Order: sequence, then C-alpha cells, then structure tokens
Amino acid sequence: MNAMIKIVRRAWAYLTASLTGKFNEKADPKIQIEQAIMEGQENHKRLKEQASNVVANQKIQEMQLNKKMDELEKLNSNTRQAVRMADEAAKAGDAAKATQYTQSAEAFAGRLVAVEAEVETLKQGLFSAAKASDQAKVALAQSSAALQKRLSDKQKLLSQLDQAKMQEALNKSMGQLTETVGADVPSLDEVQRKIEERYAKAMGASEIQGQSVEARMLEVETASMDVEAQARLSKIKAELGLSDAPAAVAAPQAETGTATA
Repeated sequence: MNAMIKIVRRAWAYLTASLTGKFNEKADPKIQIEQAIMEGQENHKRLKEQASNVVANQKIQEMQLNKKMDELEKLNSNTRQAVRMADEAAKAGDAAKATQYTQSAEAFAGRLVAVEAEVETLKQGLFSAAKASDQAKVALAQSSAALQKRLSDKQKLLSQLDQAKMQEALNKSMGQLTETVGADVPSLDEVQRKIEERYAKAMGASEIQGQSVEARMLEVETASMDVEAQARLSKIKAELGLSDAPAAVAAPQAETGTATA
C-alpha cells in the first residue's frame, strides 16, 4: 500500500513538473514578469497590514499600561491617606474612626497589590509587543527594499528581453542567408558559377575562331578592300590635281602588308 502511494506521488510530481516546464516554455516572459511584480506587491501589502496590526497592538498595550500606572499611583496615594487618617483618629481617641480608616487602608492596599500585579503583566506584554513591533518594522523595510529591487529589475529584464528578441531575429536572418533558397531556385553561388562557365566558354570559342582558316581569309579580304579603297582615293585626288604623296606611300605599305600576310 505504501509503495503504491509513493508511485502515485512520484507520478503526480512528474506530471506537475512536465506541465510546469511546458507552460514556462510557452508563456510570455513579459506577462510572467508582471505576475512576479504583482505577487511581490500583494505580499508587501499583506505584510504591511500585519505590521500595522502588530504596531497597533503595541500602542494598545502602552495605553493600558499607562492607565494602570495612573490607577496604581492613585491607589498608592489613597492607601497612604487612609493610613494617616487612621493614625490621626487613633491619636485623637476615636477608635471607631480609626477602625474604619484602617479597614479602608487595608482595602486600598489589597487593590494596590492586585493592580501592581496587573502592571507587571502589562509590562511583560508591552515588552513582547514592542519586540514584535520592531521585528515587523524590519520585515516591512526588507519587503519594501525587495519590492523596489523587483521594480528596478523589471526594466532591466524587459530591456534584456527586447535585446534577446532582436538578436534572435538577426540570427534567423543570418541563418537564412547561408541556407539554400530552395530546390527549384538556385543559390547565388550556383548562378555565379554558371555565369563564369558561360563566360569561359565564350572566350574560348572566340579565341578558337580567331585562329581558324576562315578568320584568316576574312582578314585578308578586309585588307584587300582597304588597299583598293586607298588606290581609288589616290586616283580621285590625282584627277583633282591634289597632292597624293602620303597616299602613294601608304598604298605600297598596305600592299606589302597584304603580300606578307
């Protein structure tokens, strides 16, 4: 039976811890901070009320003691007065009055003893009340300091929370930059590699074409056309009676270049 109870308790503790962990994981930190502040304020409020009751009890004890001290002083004075009056009556030969005053003095003295005992009890109670009041004041001061610290930590925690969120967003963005966009969309590295391959192929093809027979033939035909154009231009200048010395010099050079090619 005891073993079964232990198993049930462990299972309940495990379930509670699991639910608490899941709740804390999903809970909004800002709301939890506010809840902690509200809880601290409620505790401080209750402690303040309790401290007020303790201090009030001390004040009541003080008033009761002061009242009893006044009564004690009055009883002491009446007792002394009764004793003096009894003594005076006895000296005057009035035995009856002396007896009466003596009985009054005894009554006052009996009451005086009782009140003295009450005063001692009240003194002890007041001492305990004063000690409890001092402890309550210290506890209240500590609670107030703790509450102020919580309020101060609230702003710090909220600031840290905002920084954490911004850092998480930044980490997420940086992570996306380093990941492949998708199976159907090439990455920038893949596009760059394809462009470089196409450029290399184009440059290779151009170089090969520049070294082919067709390219050389085309170069010869172009040079021949340039020579004919220069000759025609020299002829036109000669017909016009213009000097053609530079052109005449240039033409043989072009012909020589063409023959050499």
